[in-house]
Amino acid sequence: MEANERVKETEEKQEVWSWGAGTEGQLGTEKLQDEHIPQLLPLLPSISRLSCGGAHVIALTYGKKVLTWGRGASGQLGHGNMVNSLEPKSVQVLSNFNITHVSAGWNHSGFVSECGQVFTCGDGSFGQLGLGDYVSQSSPIKVSHFASRHVYQIACGMRHSLALLKGEHGDQVYGFGSGKRGQLGISKEKVKAVSLPQSVSGLQEVNVSSISANGDHSAALSSEGNLYTWGRGFGGAPDVCCPDRVISRFSFKQAALGWNHVLGLTDEGDVLMLGGSHHGVLNNPQKDVLVNQDLTEEQVKKIPGLNKIKVVGIASGSEHSVLITENGEVMTWGWGEHGQLGLGDTCDHTCPQLVNIAQNAEHQYITSSKVYCGSGFTFVVRACRPKQT
Repeated sequence: MEANERVKETEEKQEVWSWGAGTEGQLGTEKLQDEHIPQLLPLLPSISRLSCGGAHVIALTYGKKVLTWGRGASGQLGHGNMVNSLEPKSVQVLSNFNITHVSAGWNHSGFVSECGQVFTCGDGSFGQLGLGDYVSQSSPIKVSHFASRHVYQIACGMRHSLALLKGEHGDQVYGFGSGKRGQLGISKEKVKAVSLPQSVSGLQEVNVSSISANGDHSAALSSEGNLYTWGRGFGGAPDVCCPDRVISRFSFKQAALGWNHVLGLTDEGDVLMLGGSHHGVLNNPQKDVLVNQDLTEEQVKKIPGLNKIKVVGIASGSEHSVLITENGEVMTWGWGEHGQLGLGDTCDHTCPQLVNIAQNAEHQYITSSKVYCGSGFTFVVRACRPKQT
């Protein structure tokens, strides 16, 4: 264990909270039921990152090892079988690798090692595993197409995947899987599916810092703060087959994709939303000047009720949204049928609502928090400073 990890473990304690849809074990509560208010999970190894999919979760520890739980019927947990898991279990096939990035899709998973190797498992019926076939896998398999390249990130959507490569010849994004809504970005025309990674058009000159995928959408952020989206059109707009830059006076540092909307977090701590015409629609939204160049009159909506509130993190499920403020408060809105808003009910909400997460009596104060969303569930990971003894 590295010195900074020992310091983290001795000076801070970590809490993991979950709520929402839980009938396939995805909440990690060891119960097969929905939870309408935040649930504190049993002690887990210190987690550096989570990724939540359709009904499964991938956890990456500070030791660069992988745990998974939840729905496993397509092999997406990587345990060598196709069964659900009520509790976090180590992915043994990856135990000899240092994993630095993970992503959970609807029914498939992706993992990136420290040396740039990519592994995938789960549903492969649309080619989303990138293995050159349409076969599902219950254990992580190395994507040989990238054998001589260094992959930095992977992003898994509903039935497609993206990979971000870094190298001396510049950044490149690759897409594979279903392309029927243009979400692969590999051609000006829609493609049914591809099972081998192909280069995304239009990003070759862009310094890409991160990629995202959810539903039939794809997105990329540049190091300059530009946001690019492609795939299914937002707000009833036409599908987009190649990345389009969202024209804006704002610089973005994070993007979160839902099935019908995208959130953008600006450098100033403001949150903007494009789409959201279903459960996440806002009441009387203020319109801002963020316009996609190919969506003539389409404008994003500034989230109401957040005046003078600085936001430091965002996440999106299929049709619900979550944000965290600089004070560590968690707010949610959108679809609430499974309790994924954490408000104690199953109602939809069109404006951000404060979630009551209990303060552990042993902990003095929250030092940092991160939020994550699956299709109908939510996770919060908090670092807390314990009381002095």
